[in-house]
Amino acid sequence: MKKPRLLALALAVPLFGAVSGVAVPAASAQPAGPATEFSVLARDGQSVAAAQQAVRDAGGTIVATNTAVGLITATAPASGFAERVSANRAVFGAAKAKAIGSAPKAGKKEKPDAVEKEGRGSVSGKAAANKAAGTDPLDDQLWGLKSTRSDLARTKQAGDKRVKVGIIDTGVDGSHPDIAPNFDKADSRNFTKDIVADVNGTVVDGPCEFRGCVDPVDHDDNGHGTHVAGTIAAAANGFGVSGVAPNVTLVNVRAGQDSGYFFLQPTVDALTYSGDAGIDVVNMSFYVDPWLYNCRSNPADSAAEQAEQRTIIEATTRALNYAHRKGVTMVVALGNQHDDLAAPHDDVTSPDYPANGTHPRKIDNSSCFSLPVEGPHTIGVGSFGPSQAKADYSNYGTEQISVSAPGGYFRDGYGTPWYRTVENEILSAYPRNVGVAEGNIDAAGNLTPAGVALGIQKATAADGRVGYYQWLQGTSMATPHATGVAALIVSQYGKKTGHSISMDPDAVQRVLEGTAAPTACPVPRTVDYLKQGRDASFTATCVGDASFNGFYGHGAVDAYSAVTRGSEFLR
Repeated sequence: MKKPRLLALALAVPLFGAVSGVAVPAASAQPAGPATEFSVLARDGQSVAAAQQAVRDAGGTIVATNTAVGLITATAPASGFAERVSANRAVFGAAKAKAIGSAPKAGKKEKPDAVEKEGRGSVSGKAAANKAAGTDPLDDQLWGLKSTRSDLARTKQAGDKRVKVGIIDTGVDGSHPDIAPNFDKADSRNFTKDIVADVNGTVVDGPCEFRGCVDPVDHDDNGHGTHVAGTIAAAANGFGVSGVAPNVTLVNVRAGQDSGYFFLQPTVDALTYSGDAGIDVVNMSFYVDPWLYNCRSNPADSAAEQAEQRTIIEATTRALNYAHRKGVTMVVALGNQHDDLAAPHDDVTSPDYPANGTHPRKIDNSSCFSLPVEGPHTIGVGSFGPSQAKADYSNYGTEQISVSAPGGYFRDGYGTPWYRTVENEILSAYPRNVGVAEGNIDAAGNLTPAGVALGIQKATAADGRVGYYQWLQGTSMATPHATGVAALIVSQYGKKTGHSISMDPDAVQRVLEGTAAPTACPVPRTVDYLKQGRDASFTATCVGDASFNGFYGHGAVDAYSAVTRGSEFLR
């Protein structure tokens, strides 16, 4: 197991007897300002109904309630509401989510995690024709598939359709030819609503593509979630690419905005739904916005910001515990900030929403948490490149890492022709609509010169089906490799009952970690990336031995070992 940092949450002592509202101090400002969405968390041990009444008493309007966690979505004036509602004994705290109804200023929609799009060097042209039996035409370019030995594992276990993998991400393109055969539209959900712009008028998701500003459950306007889904379970159907677990079922459990933000309420809703819907494994390649690190009482933050972060910590922790109790194995990206998570760098990116609100913060490791990876019951995944060198961007450290996996490393192979080529990254499914919006695919479905330069792939089947594929890198790309192996573990060893398979998440983790290929620290243990053009902040030191260390955790995930030797870790 990874070495978890204790989440010593300051849970209030439950109050007994009737709960009544607390009078708001006379000095408390009356709610004012533009309509804003808030997440209000009921105090542990108190009724959700009492918290709902507190919301109404403080001038808020209830939009939705997640009773599993006690998290209430409410709208209220921007100023004064959080303080008023938090003064009620039935409420743990309130977090401002987003302002509503602002018109956008000129701007460009961007993804907040730039490392995912860094790999924009030349295409080497070295890919060879695929000759391997049982794989798909583009699989020869999937070095991650070979690294995890998924191509061997599928001769023993390719996954069971009864195993459901939830993609908690920006959406999944259920019409993609590699996704469609394994996609469960009926069980898929979208817990987000497009945000045109923030309170400052900065474009967030941009104009809504669908009426009501809620995307269909088989749609992805970002591309991140579809890429993740393809790595996990693209069908081995003689077309395009195949995934690590090509026969399991994919479920879109969307919590991410088109723009790539992941806010508290959708994240909590996605986790609790996963538990209630019988999802076996979820992939979480994100952190909960707007705080990279949620701190209980960081002196750089205002009192309201501190209260907001305490609410995010508590609500996310409850949701993770709920999903775990319901049998969900949670595989989470370690993050792309090149941080030792036991001694993180200063946070200079928070809060990242709304625009223009960031301020530098020193991070105290004992009271600040990157969520969900530093929450309970998570399997943290670090990233390496084709040479198995730790990717420069990947977070690391013995405190949170469980395993490592292929995530792409654009700058791998320094001094060789492979250096700064996209083939060092991870190739997976790409929604056509995103390709068109990004200028990589034209209206007729052809690759543009820009798309060709980026290594975008196009596959056309005899029946006319067309699929597109893009290269990305990040711990977001490493995590689905580990998620795919976890899905194979449930398929192989889970308890089969009629139309479902279930397996204790702790048992899945034991097999995943126990069958990972031990990977020693590099020599020397301290690695700088100066020759690769990185500054000294990227320099990292690997602590531990081959059985467990800060760069690779218990080792590199190994699908073949997992499905052939996993029973050793279930005795």
